[in-house]
Amino acid sequence: MEHRRAARLAGAALACTAMLSLAACAESDVTADKSTGGATAAGGGTVPPGEPDLNGDGKVVIGVLSPGDINDKGYYQSFVDGADAFAKSKGWTVIKRGSVPTTEALNAARALCQQKVDMVALGASELKDAIPASEEAACAKTAWYVPTSGNIQQTPKIMLSTDDPNQSILTAGYAAGILMQSRGATKAAFVTGAQADFTEAAAKAFKAGIRTVLPDATVTTTYTGDLNDSAKAKEAVQAQIDQGTQVVYPYLGGSTDAATALANTKKLITLTPGTDRCASTAPKFDVSVIFSPGDYFTEALKQFADGRLAMGVEKVWTVGKDPYPTVRLCGGTAEQKQKLDAFMKDIGDKKIDPAEQVRRLGA
Repeated sequence: MEHRRAARLAGAALACTAMLSLAACAESDVTADKSTGGATAAGGGTVPPGEPDLNGDGKVVIGVLSPGDINDKGYYQSFVDGADAFAKSKGWTVIKRGSVPTTEALNAARALCQQKVDMVALGASELKDAIPASEEAACAKTAWYVPTSGNIQQTPKIMLSTDDPNQSILTAGYAAGILMQSRGATKAAFVTGAQADFTEAAAKAFKAGIRTVLPDATVTTTYTGDLNDSAKAKEAVQAQIDQGTQVVYPYLGGSTDAATALANTKKLITLTPGTDRCASTAPKFDVSVIFSPGDYFTEALKQFADGRLAMGVEKVWTVGKDPYPTVRLCGGTAEQKQKLDAFMKDIGDKKIDPAEQVRRLGA
């Protein structure tokens, strides 16, 4: 959200809270760890000594690297906006760099450490090649926040934050299905970028969610080849409109608004790819699918400020259990919202197995 591949998507999601899988950070304790000079967090991991001013220079500096456009009004920007807002409230400084090529990730991280940042935060797992810098002398006094989609090995020097895209995208499909049912709609479209494992998995989860409500619904997927190319996105949406679709999920990055604006001209049901945009009127969204890295990261920074953010641990965010990820109807009736809330609660309570649901209904 890292749907984290959705960032990839944006192109959903993800601290002690952003990293402890066994207990909520707010409830975790830390105990002295004499072997490291730091502290051991309940549930595992080590809190670096001096947190948040790890290098002891009297100020706190957060360094952010993003593989995407940090002004995309979507997934990538939400990560930076979350850091900026919290840092401002604490009097901290944020150094940020967007559109970092994967080939430059390692050197970019080293450059941040040379600027004496107290934390290196990666905006998405595409920049995982930066992680070896966490073991280098220049980065010895830094904490590392790393979103992951299960493709990164845990080390004692980094924190991992993750979610299960099946949960949020299945729920997105369910929400779309509820709205389709009220309109008598039967056709939906999923428009995304390159055909890759994460986009194919999301497309299947969306289809499964809709078919949970409407078993005979038709759900078509279009791969434009580029998450950020607005011309290709609009071409794909127009083709779906011509085929009679009544729903468009623009699972996109920088081209999200262009695709949605076109869908709005035909009053199609639309969904967001990771952020809460129910307040947006141009373009307008009917469903906010929220797995924003900014929300996850802000929770991590809160724990960092309190000196409780541990390295060497992972937090798996769960629909219906944690504040994020979640799905919200921007309009809808009280009954529709109750149905959606009940569906998410069932996921959180493990009464619904998203993976099994997708296997049965997403093919």
